[in-house]
Amino acid sequence: MADILGLDIAATGLTAQRLRLDVISNNIANINTTRTPEGGPYKREQVIFESKLKELMLNLPVPREGAILGNGVRVAGIVQDQSPAQMVYDPSHPDADASGYVAMPNVNIVHEMVDMISATRAYDANIMTLNAAKSMVTRALEIGRV
Repeated sequence: MADILGLDIAATGLTAQRLRLDVISNNIANINTTRTPEGGPYKREQVIFESKLKELMLNLPVPREGAILGNGVRVAGIVQDQSPAQMVYDPSHPDADASGYVAMPNVNIVHEMVDMISATRAYDANIMTLNAAKSMVTRALEIGRV
């Protein structure tokens, strides 16, 4: 049961980090988008994670009421970063205001790259966890055959 739970937890991490990578890619793709359907420049998006909790209803050596067991992660939502747009002086740009400034997206490529490296490493860690749990289940099955 614990090994299967480990597989489920790692799978939730993989799914969450994959979405995070998709959102980061979308932010980078829109780094120069000055017009959106809502009006104004593109606003950076961030993924919010929350823990998936599950009531622990197993037979514990010391029963505890309301014991909680972590059960992975889930995406609570995707929110827009409300920091102000970057004002860039470019009077030749079609979206420039009367002073010649253009409101550019609040996306910082360095920040996005750091987030991408972090998400990639978290994804890799979840794959290693998944492989370790799979190996333990396989070995347990081999022991049962002997």
